[in-house]
Amino acid sequence: MQTKTVISLGAAAVLGLGAVLAARVYMSAGRVDVPVIKETGSTPVVVASQPLARGFKLQSTVLKVAHYPTDAVPAGAFRSIPEAAAGPGGARIALKDIAANEPILADRVSGSGGRSNLASSLGEGMRAVSLRANDVAGVGGFVLPGDRVDVLLTRSKDNNQPETSLTQVLAENVRVVGVDQSDDQGADKPVVVKAITVEVTPDQAQAITLAQAVGAVSLSLRQISDQAPLGRRTMTLSDLSRGMGPTQVSTSSPAPMRAVAPRRPAAPRPAAASMPPSSTEVRVTRGVETTGYRVGL
Repeated sequence: MQTKTVISLGAAAVLGLGAVLAARVYMSAGRVDVPVIKETGSTPVVVASQPLARGFKLQSTVLKVAHYPTDAVPAGAFRSIPEAAAGPGGARIALKDIAANEPILADRVSGSGGRSNLASSLGEGMRAVSLRANDVAGVGGFVLPGDRVDVLLTRSKDNNQPETSLTQVLAENVRVVGVDQSDDQGADKPVVVKAITVEVTPDQAQAITLAQAVGAVSLSLRQISDQAPLGRRTMTLSDLSRGMGPTQVSTSSPAPMRAVAPRRPAAPRPAAASMPPSSTEVRVTRGVETTGYRVGL
């Protein structure tokens, strides 16, 4: 009886060991390699804990800290809530709408002094200049902050003579930064205003300021993705005349036709017998008239 027990236990051990080996081989064959994520570290970034409207004064109660991968921290992010909530001059103000969990960036809040100003939104080395606007110059009120426009000047080239009028490009593909006293890029309704502010270079700012004193300045609204340069910088009345199609009729008076004198018959030549032998005849033709003269020999 003991011999049978020993044999049973030995067989069970062998079978168990075989099952373990078979399971290990099976698992090794179906193993899936899991990618290893390299740890790059994290950096604290201040984000909004709730949606913040443009003009909202930042407070610590509406801010929180989130940890971003160090290589994914957005430019201009704040590292601490006190730094994001207040600057040297007081509380910061949101210059644009900020969504919940969106990072608080330096270009989306007011700078030193805690004032929401246009100067903080201008590009490096750029200037803001305002144009007088109406329903025509301002494209019917459809020009809104954030749009791109071309600035055109229509003037007379010589002593206000209408026939010397021309239109020239002062600046092309410039950004509208304000309409009247609003720089809200979320505006979506056309409004006829009295002034439109654009972002231009210093030279363009001088040209636009001078142009408003010598002619009519207007705007040409660009399609949202149009970045192509203009092919023509100046347009004159002669350019319009050359562009008239073959079906168009000119309103200018036709050139007068010169009258043609009727052809007169030549005078009959006298017979040789009637001419004295001491003279000869000379014929002179003026236009269509011929005259004969007698010249003595």
